[in-house]
Amino acid sequence: MLKKLRFSKARYLSASLLTIVLISVSSCVMEKDDVVKTAEKTFQRPGVELDLPEIIKKGKLTVLAENSTTSYFIYKGKKMGFEYELLNLFAENLGVSLEVKIVKNLDSLIVMLNRGDGDLIACNYTITNDRNKVINFSEPFITTQQVLIQRKPDGWEDMEEEEWKAELISDPSQLAQKEVHVWKNSSYYQRLEHLQEEIGDSINIEGVKGNIGGEELIEQVSLGLIDYTITEDNVARVNQQFFPNIYAGLDLSVKQKMAFGIRKSSHLLKAKLDAWLIEFKGKSTYKYIKRKYFEMPHIARNRKKDHSTLDGTNISKYDELFKKAGEMSGWDWRLIASVAYQESKFNPEALSFGGAYGMMQFMPNTGPHYGVFPDSPPGTQIMGAAKKLMADEKFWSEVPDEFERKKFALASYNAGRGHIQDASRLAKKHGFNHLKWKDNVEVMLLNLSKQEYYQDEVVRNGMMRGTTTYRYIESVTARYMEWATQY
Repeated sequence: MLKKLRFSKARYLSASLLTIVLISVSSCVMEKDDVVKTAEKTFQRPGVELDLPEIIKKGKLTVLAENSTTSYFIYKGKKMGFEYELLNLFAENLGVSLEVKIVKNLDSLIVMLNRGDGDLIACNYTITNDRNKVINFSEPFITTQQVLIQRKPDGWEDMEEEEWKAELISDPSQLAQKEVHVWKNSSYYQRLEHLQEEIGDSINIEGVKGNIGGEELIEQVSLGLIDYTITEDNVARVNQQFFPNIYAGLDLSVKQKMAFGIRKSSHLLKAKLDAWLIEFKGKSTYKYIKRKYFEMPHIARNRKKDHSTLDGTNISKYDELFKKAGEMSGWDWRLIASVAYQESKFNPEALSFGGAYGMMQFMPNTGPHYGVFPDSPPGTQIMGAAKKLMADEKFWSEVPDEFERKKFALASYNAGRGHIQDASRLAKKHGFNHLKWKDNVEVMLLNLSKQEYYQDEVVRNGMMRGTTTYRYIESVTARYMEWATQY
């Protein structure tokens, strides 16, 4: 299946479009000195006069962001992102709304900021002396460093940690004669060039063009399409939750400061944001948000191990509740049980990434619609999930095949209907059957992590980690088919 992924060739960008080239991977890192000189010349004029009073007057703070797991993304219909959450709270403090503008071409970030298209840049932005010449930076909100992304050996799950680590690169010098894919005009590329001098040997640096983002390269490492790439450790920590077979334990740089980019003319906004960040970083809310994105697992945490395995007679101690939910919804109770196992391993007290709760992992903005709250008993949780699955299946009533339709419903349950609609529209546009899941819509779902696809005009909900939902459907349906022959 994964062989059907389509990786198009990077398109060459005309030099006439590159007034300034501040290219990043997913972390918007800095490029070479000659381009910086061009940037200095281009932005020697002051930015537009649009500061805090104007922001308060218009009633909204506009942020220029990238579509990534650290900046801004949509998860089960909920707007998320480490930087998004920080700035949303800052906007509340100002008494204004937060508007997010997704920047499709990150080369244009500073151009857009200085002409007033947005008030702040939020894309895991590294503070550098060169950038300080053309924009200001806020108080840093996190420190990070560059790390090597490499793939764990096949079968690593059955190995001891020391065993599989022994097969990986453990020292930068071991990159000699290895091929590393990074954005051509990035500090990652520069770091590798410097590293060659330090180790006294060549590294095969494969510079990619600007239509492949850093998180796409991480996914390609996970899939075995490339061997190595580089990113920041905070980005790596998030992506390790989605791709458990990648390893990011080798540091390649010193600590770097991340901050929001601000126009040089926005003195009052900078002063207000700096003061707010200094105070906010000392609060427990900041510590929780940081921990949620960079430390907490992005899957439900099972607190009660006794419900996570089969006993040979029953699937779980909640079988009768699943059967009642099946009778009500028309879904096979074993399929509903498989969803519960996938979501929480039958744990009615599970909590997970994004605030999802309970055995069936309802989001706070969805659960109440189906009568499910964090303190609801297991029966209510299961019945609510059955109602949600039934509603999702009805939403995809155009899908002719019943089991295929249930896959669309399961995908919607896992990722939200918006992302699955995006994948369906892409499938139709690219000549696939948009009403068939297997080998059709799932192909485009996997492509939704790639800029070429999630920036398509038919996509309305942005980037998503399609591999997560793809594996979800595969696991839920395979488990169901096994249980259907046993119980």
